[in-house]
Amino acid sequence: MWGGRFAEGPAAIMREINASIPFDKALWRQDIAASKAHVAMLGACGIVSDADALAIEAGLDKVAAEYEAEGVPEDWDLEDIHMTTESRLAELIGPVAGRLHTARSRNDQVATDFRLWVRDAMDQADAGLLELQKALVTRGGEHAASIMPGFTHLQAAQPVTLGHHLMAYYEMIRRDRSRFHDARKRMNECPLGSAALAGTGFAIDREMTAQALGFDKPTVNSLDAVSDRDFALDYLQAAAQCALHLSRLAEELILWASQPFSFVRLPDSLSTGSSIMPQKKNPDAAELVRGHAGRIVGCLTALTVTMKGLPLAYSKDMQDDKPPVFEAASLLGLSIAAMTGMIAEATFRTERMREAAELGYATATDLADWLVREAGLPFREAHHVTGAAVKLAESRGVALDKLSLVELQGIDGRIGEGVFKALSVESSVAARASHGGTAPAEVQKRVAEARKALGMAS
Repeated sequence: MWGGRFAEGPAAIMREINASIPFDKALWRQDIAASKAHVAMLGACGIVSDADALAIEAGLDKVAAEYEAEGVPEDWDLEDIHMTTESRLAELIGPVAGRLHTARSRNDQVATDFRLWVRDAMDQADAGLLELQKALVTRGGEHAASIMPGFTHLQAAQPVTLGHHLMAYYEMIRRDRSRFHDARKRMNECPLGSAALAGTGFAIDREMTAQALGFDKPTVNSLDAVSDRDFALDYLQAAAQCALHLSRLAEELILWASQPFSFVRLPDSLSTGSSIMPQKKNPDAAELVRGHAGRIVGCLTALTVTMKGLPLAYSKDMQDDKPPVFEAASLLGLSIAAMTGMIAEATFRTERMREAAELGYATATDLADWLVREAGLPFREAHHVTGAAVKLAESRGVALDKLSLVELQGIDGRIGEGVFKALSVESSVAARASHGGTAPAEVQKRVAEARKALGMAS
């Protein structure tokens, strides 16, 4: 490729640092699709003959069949997937293959291929997250009334339901999907036809190629089109946020599966044992999801730093745009699948969860609320009275609802017999019936709304 300009071939170190075929061969399907769209447009516009366009298209189909069957060969002298495909096409159909590159550059070619790949990655992430949402909604509906402790600072705070807890992750994943949807819409413009940086002198039809490749429209500035990697950064930002949510869920399952919690038994298929301790059942899949989040955030950081100081238009630094995206997409796909399997197959130990919910005086706020609602105390005074009741119960080693009425009235005479109806964990969660609250009826309502939004049977 360099022969017309350089007297000597590249040095070995240049050959190695310059070649991207080891990783950009992943773009071969997108490269074939974009090349077929491009040559069809060249033929329709009369820039190449119909016969040559058909010969190139047939040749590209043969190359694609070879790649599908045998994989993409790695010849570092050909540098990348684009030259690898063009070289093989020439071997199959002869010099006419050289017409394929009319009115395009590798700059707009790689920008188009990479957009197509990232668009596919967004669609794959969205499909995986949909299945995770379905798993969360299904289990959330099963456990709409299953009581567990809600935590702040990892300390028991107030009773909640397991269904409410699981549906919190449904909401996180809903936002993750919206980020991928927004990014996909924003990136769906076709760079093909921008050529190296300034457009082309050939009378091409960019609307035709954009439509053929499923883009909404062609890009409107050739300089921006070949040097833009916002779409890759958008993908990585959405992937990183999603990975953080998956990591939070993984961390909770890790804690819940530990003996001190014993809230859940994870499926054997997503756990491992110990090489020395036969009793162990380790939540390795969840731990790896937690670890993958850091790597995905690292991928975002890597590309962000690569792009931060590049002048227009294309620079070779941008060859390093693909490895972090490819790595993040692989890790994210595994993480989504692992978490979906864990949620779908986990055995939740609801009796143990309910026992834990009764510890730590989790219904203290309910006592304070009762004092405000029934006895007319200002909340700050009710808070003080409740604190005294907790101190007494703690000294006695009993739960709040095990204190006698006499003992409670010794703290404040305005406390009446009806207070005990507010102090059970069942009463506590049932009382939280405000919109978005943990009351079983509210959880079931949100589950029904989510099932409808996801197209699940009611």
